[in-house]
Amino acid sequence: MKEHPITPPPALVEQWYDAIDNSSTSWKQELATHAARWGADMELDACCEWLDPQIIPLFGKDLRVSRRPKPPSLKEQALEELETLREDLSTHGLGFDAPAIRRALAALPD
Repeated sequence: MKEHPITPPPALVEQWYDAIDNSSTSWKQELATHAARWGADMELDACCEWLDPQIIPLFGKDLRVSRRPKPPSLKEQALEELETLREDLSTHGLGFDAPAIRRALAALPD
């Protein structure tokens, strides 16, 4: 039987297997998640390479950025949680703004 063109190398599968908690009940899900992400990344790489940068400048980069957005930084998460806390307390009639906390978080590097 012919191997599918998007098949992870056995060494990579071993690496994934070694990186997960094999005693966990969800180890199969973790391994499948690694494989799905790897396959999706291979497909995205192929699509970005297929786009001719001479004809469609920067489109490949835009495609990669839009399909693999970076997770929010710890700073962004903290600011979002602070805003949620402010809104929740305001809803219950409790004033909370925490400008010093907001400024401290904003001053942190991204």
